[in-house]
Amino acid sequence: MAEFRKILIANRGEIAIRVMRAANEMGKSTVAVFAKEDKLSLHRFKADEAYEIGEALGPVASYLNINEIISVAIRAGADAIHPGYGLLSEKPEFAKACNKAGISFIGPTAEIMEKLGNKANARKIAEKAGVPVIPASDILPDNPKDLIKIAKKLGFPLMLKASWGGGGRGMRLINNIEDVEKNILEGKREAENAFGNSEAFLERYIKNARHVEVQILGDKKGNIYHLWERDCSIQRRNQKVIERAPAPYLKDNQRQVVCEMATKICEHVGYECAGTVEFLMDIDTEEFFFIEVNPRIQVEHTITEEVTGIDIVRAQIMLSEGANLNEAIGKKNQSDIICNGHAIQCRITTEDPLNNFIPDYGRITAYRGATGMGIRLDGGTAYSGAIITRFYDSLLEKVTAWAPTPKDAISRMDRALREFRIRGVSTNISFVENLLKHKKFKENKYSTKFIDETPELFQFSERQDRATKLLNYIATVTIQGHPEIKNHKKVKTSSFEFRNKIKNKEEISAVNLKNILNSSGALAVSNWILNQKQLLLTDTTMRDGHQSLLATRMRSIDMLKVADRYNNNLAELFSVECWGGATFDVAYRFLKECPWQRLRDLRNKMPNTLLQMLLRGSNGVGYTNYPDNYVKYFVNLAAETGIDVFRVFDSLNWVENMKLSMESVLDTGKILEASICYTGDILDPTKTKYSLKYYVKMAKELKSFGTHILGLKDMAGLLKPAAAKILIKTLKEETGLPVHLHTHDTSGAGIATLLAANEAGVDIVDCAMDSFSGGTSQPCLGSLVESLKNTERVSSLNIEEVRDISNYWQTVRKQYIAFDEGVTFPASEVYLHEMPGGQFTNLLAQAKSLGLETKWPEIAKTYSDVNQIFGDIVKVTPSSKVVGDMALMMVAQGISKEQVEDPNTEIIFPESVIDMLKGNLGQPPGGFPINLIKKAIGNDSYIKERPGSKIRQHSLLNIRKKASLDLSINDIDDEDFCSYLMYPKVFQDYLTHHSKYGPVRCLPTNVFFYGMENSQEISVEIDPGKILEIRLQAVSEVNNEGDRKVFFELNGQPRIIRIPDHNSSTTKLKQKPKAETNNSKHLAAPMPGAVASIAVKEGDLVKKGDVLLTIEAMKMETVLNAENDFCIKKIYINIGSQIDAKDLLIEFD
Repeated sequence: MAEFRKILIANRGEIAIRVMRAANEMGKSTVAVFAKEDKLSLHRFKADEAYEIGEALGPVASYLNINEIISVAIRAGADAIHPGYGLLSEKPEFAKACNKAGISFIGPTAEIMEKLGNKANARKIAEKAGVPVIPASDILPDNPKDLIKIAKKLGFPLMLKASWGGGGRGMRLINNIEDVEKNILEGKREAENAFGNSEAFLERYIKNARHVEVQILGDKKGNIYHLWERDCSIQRRNQKVIERAPAPYLKDNQRQVVCEMATKICEHVGYECAGTVEFLMDIDTEEFFFIEVNPRIQVEHTITEEVTGIDIVRAQIMLSEGANLNEAIGKKNQSDIICNGHAIQCRITTEDPLNNFIPDYGRITAYRGATGMGIRLDGGTAYSGAIITRFYDSLLEKVTAWAPTPKDAISRMDRALREFRIRGVSTNISFVENLLKHKKFKENKYSTKFIDETPELFQFSERQDRATKLLNYIATVTIQGHPEIKNHKKVKTSSFEFRNKIKNKEEISAVNLKNILNSSGALAVSNWILNQKQLLLTDTTMRDGHQSLLATRMRSIDMLKVADRYNNNLAELFSVECWGGATFDVAYRFLKECPWQRLRDLRNKMPNTLLQMLLRGSNGVGYTNYPDNYVKYFVNLAAETGIDVFRVFDSLNWVENMKLSMESVLDTGKILEASICYTGDILDPTKTKYSLKYYVKMAKELKSFGTHILGLKDMAGLLKPAAAKILIKTLKEETGLPVHLHTHDTSGAGIATLLAANEAGVDIVDCAMDSFSGGTSQPCLGSLVESLKNTERVSSLNIEEVRDISNYWQTVRKQYIAFDEGVTFPASEVYLHEMPGGQFTNLLAQAKSLGLETKWPEIAKTYSDVNQIFGDIVKVTPSSKVVGDMALMMVAQGISKEQVEDPNTEIIFPESVIDMLKGNLGQPPGGFPINLIKKAIGNDSYIKERPGSKIRQHSLLNIRKKASLDLSINDIDDEDFCSYLMYPKVFQDYLTHHSKYGPVRCLPTNVFFYGMENSQEISVEIDPGKILEIRLQAVSEVNNEGDRKVFFELNGQPRIIRIPDHNSSTTKLKQKPKAETNNSKHLAAPMPGAVASIAVKEGDLVKKGDVLLTIEAMKMETVLNAENDFCIKKIYINIGSQIDAKDLLIEFD
């Protein structure tokens, strides 16, 4: 027996490496060939020698060039060639060329391949050997009329099959006569591309079938052994997805029958080397029908190796060297070959199950495989940094699991798949996991149509891949900057350590108001407030404090770090205001985090603290009116999630607009704090609209609706100390309710107002922690605590704990300096313009963005003018925003108050103004000036009733279904649904960002806004106990395409992220046009690939269903048809064009 010294493998990827391993174990040298497009493929580097082939040929054609491969083999001194599977493995002419060149072909002889490799010829041999076959045609002619005749004679349904090759290439199911010509032409073209031969035939299609194949080995002396059978029924597009050995549903006698059939066929032709005989098993009749012989190694040979212990590739080599079967596999006869246990093989591919299995391509940014007992991996492109091209098969890796029983093998495979981490390209892993877990699979009740007939297999969640998404976010912000703070330098932050330890339960002496609420109800809390003496305090730092100072930009992570200290060390607080108002939508819009998650997390950290929110009456947490059932749903969910105190107000003080919210809160059993918005000056005799009598009347109205606490919301800080004394004293006397005062310190007189209110008997006041107080925020909490010392209303808060927490907030505030641009000094002009604290900061930022910052005094005066134009209204979100919009417009356009009020001067009012004057925010006391209404809205109608009562209420169940469709969420949860109701577009944008960048809420604030610096390390907790260790190693220079590489270490493993540098002059200016989403006149590429054919030209009129073009990707063709009748306006591609997903291919007219 002449042993081979050097073997050339005429293949690529996984099978090339498999052959090399066997050859190396046998002491033989190996030679690889590779196409230019495959120059980074791992098989090239695994070989002892490697040579490029196919210059000027295509990526697949290079591997089909027989002459060049033979030439390389001769030049390298190879004495044998192994063809692997696919490509040239079934071409008799290749075997002949090898023999002619004096090189051994590792496989059957050319004569046997000609007999069996051609599927049509193989059928005739099977018939002669007495093996049943499915009715089929001869090789198909080219004449379309003849094709139809043949199809009619056989009867439908039919399966088109390529005569040469396998892997599902060229196969098409034909259900009716209309599909005959189209499907045959497509299939033959695909076969030509894949195998270099378009020969095909038609075969009767068995509807309810299983796919069983038998592994064969034969030596040169005519001996044939079978290595038992495999089940290959789990297929998609006629390509195998999962294979099993042995077939678990066969009885012993059936197993014996099918293996004997296979042996008969091979004995009939004197088969040599390895091969596979394939059968269809009719499930209904349990009959076996011969399909074809694959005269080569199969992709799924690994499972047979695992259950028999026989190395099939090694056997191939030895049999080709002339060894007999006993020498090649160590078995003297057939009976010595025994199946031990059960094996399953799963093919991990880059196909995306959620996108019609379109093959993905790109770079594998991270790879972690599976190991452990009974797991075998065979791969060729699965490693970190590997580039997956669009030119070849989508197979990444084959996973084989062995176990004593089928059940154990399934469990082991499932475990292995869950261990995999492949990032950078899509994979089918989740889909395969679903297959393994399905009841029909476990019970062996599946057929070859199992995948097509089981839609629930596609119902799975995408792998979260949060680490990769976060790295992409960090890299993007590092290179491109955060859109809101691009012009600000990164702030250096320091770590903070609290001086005081967190108290334990035994050390907390404060009355637990949360327990009183839960056990005795809201009224009991209200009575407790009235029956105690001290001045109670609410801390606003987590909501209105940062809303007023930092444009609502504080992130949850900074709140949560201190929340447990509020719960334990500041348990004496009445409540913590931490939710609602502008914080709700800003969390989604700018911070890209979920406000519901914030509330849940705060509730978890502060279980004994009353959590308070701001509710804008019928506006909910929005800026418009909502249907009544929306508002009720929101309030119920907020109460369930953790809110205890609802501060309810209306932006125009219209009680009618508050009723629904108040009723909804009362229904939840939580604390209702119905609030009056304070404006004007009750001591000024010239300002009679908002008099003491007005406020008392409104307070009594709110009491009649059952409010537990009366809120007094001085959002602009207009309540002066003397006025506070009178107002608070009168409200308490007239209502008998606890009074909760909220004010702002814009004027600098805030703490004086609180102390005056304290003397008048106010029960609760709002303050912000020292480092977040003053200016447009609330008065200073620490200073008020100190001011109350040695008085009968002394606060029980520990000033040392207040200062410790304030020092923490001081460190936090530095990180938000980009947003901390409000007034840094007391501003008495607030008494002029009456601007709310929160809006003061935001309007200043708006003015700056419009280039009007130098005109701020004029804006402030105009704001006051607009208020008078509108009839002197209460100004709080959203009404204050309307006043601000009008003021900015007037200053920008140089419009005076007189011009607005002049009926003869044409003014284009902002949309928000028109909306308000139509009555969509409600009615202010006395209504809006009628002349202004007529000028702004003309003959349009306006309403005086509650706006929400005019909005039709649709079934929340139906809206929920619509939300699921709009958001592509199968089972939308309550929180997401509620956010969709309030802000559908904002929430959708948030989901898009979250899908792309992951849970950015987990990132440290300085990283969220500024990215990372070289050598910086951070720890990111994405789930309890699940912490990512991230280090930025370096950032590359800009490459020719305008990209930078950002080098990270993630949990000690290298990761590279590529980000375009939009600031670079080398960034590509010419981009391929992209199809517009939902534009019916744009035809988008559904996948990356190459344009194989174009069936139309510009100016053509096409009908619905007409073929437009075909795309070839990874040797599979996809046909794109017209979805409607159109005229072809422009074609953006040519035959051979390389395209990416979503590229614009054709524009219709």
